[in-house]
Amino acid sequence: MIYIVEDDSSIRELVAYTLTSQGMEAEGFERPSAFFKALEKRTPELVLLDIMLPETDGLSVLKKLKGTPGLSRLPVIMLTARGSEYDTVLGLDSGADDYIPKPFGMMELLARIRAVMRRTAEKKGEIYQCGSIQVYPESRRVTVDGETVVLTSKEFELLLALVSQPDRVCTRSQLLSSVWGYLADGESRTVDVHVKTLRQKLGSAGQLIETVRGMGYKIGGTEK
Repeated sequence: MIYIVEDDSSIRELVAYTLTSQGMEAEGFERPSAFFKALEKRTPELVLLDIMLPETDGLSVLKKLKGTPGLSRLPVIMLTARGSEYDTVLGLDSGADDYIPKPFGMMELLARIRAVMRRTAEKKGEIYQCGSIQVYPESRRVTVDGETVVLTSKEFELLLALVSQPDRVCTRSQLLSSVWGYLADGESRTVDVHVKTLRQKLGSAGQLIETVRGMGYKIGGTEK
């Protein structure tokens, strides 16, 4: 999924159409507030972010993303009519992965997106560590005290969703969306059941997964 934060509806719709025609999922937002609300339900693979926006400017949005645990490594490409060298340097220094001044061609945009996503994929060779737990996203392997723990696909995705957002509370709805790809009603026990079995398989390390009463779950002390 790619999120597009752009207040110009013609540009937003054209970019979304181009991405979907290339087999990518895309969703556009006119205002930063709607974008951040969507982030609570699903974290995208990449964000296309304009600088001149209503409510707040794109650089402020970028700084908020980079300062939020679990979102700081989210790749961002700036799209803006402000193409001066100063603006470019400011955007890149603030954490943007690339910077494309308007007007831009769709083929160039696609090439830039693919380049950033390739670089992001290469970084997935990193491991996440929390206490005695180590998670290897690239090989989809989990170890506790060096011993491999066999998990189901959903158990692995659930653990990865937690360790990739250290010290951040993940609500049940967020986990349902990111791991299972859907939102269920408040009575769904899917997440709770999987957390229970995950804790059991992790043994004593399972206690690192904390229940946040009335909200969801979190795991703390994670390092990359």
